[in-house]
Amino acid sequence: MSAYLALAVSVGLLAVLDTWLYIGPLATSIVGGLIWVSFIAWGCHYHSGGGIKGTTTTVACMIWGAIVGLGAVMLASGPLSTLDAPVAFGIAVGLGAAVICLSSKVALLSTIPASVYGFAAIAGALPLHEGDPKAAIMPVAASIIIGALFGYVSEMLANALTKKPAA
Repeated sequence: MSAYLALAVSVGLLAVLDTWLYIGPLATSIVGGLIWVSFIAWGCHYHSGGGIKGTTTTVACMIWGAIVGLGAVMLASGPLSTLDAPVAFGIAVGLGAAVICLSSKVALLSTIPASVYGFAAIAGALPLHEGDPKAAIMPVAASIIIGALFGYVSEMLANALTKKPAA
């Protein structure tokens, strides 16, 4: 099978499994409602180069971004809470974005977009966790890991399905 078709089959079949897991058995678990984080991490695996490097980059950067996002929400709702909310959150997000950029100097955290995906994942998960970023961090991290693993497995399955040239 061509690599193009193998990837489509692999991703399509595993998307069925990921969706079934999140809507079925995982629906009432800590990751319930966060299927979108899994799919973002899955795409991030490919965006980050695939293979073990793509998986490692996705997990490290997205979880780092989620931690920075947690700090930003805590800063805005804590020390900066005496300011109007748009100002407090604007300052906190700006500082968080700067931290993400500065931390990209560390090789493991060098993929800024992946860290931004994690930062955004915390913000998106807040409504599911009563606005508490501390309650959202573990479910978001778990969904990042699940999605990164789906990315890796989909790539390996696609490679296995790809017709190899005759030796």
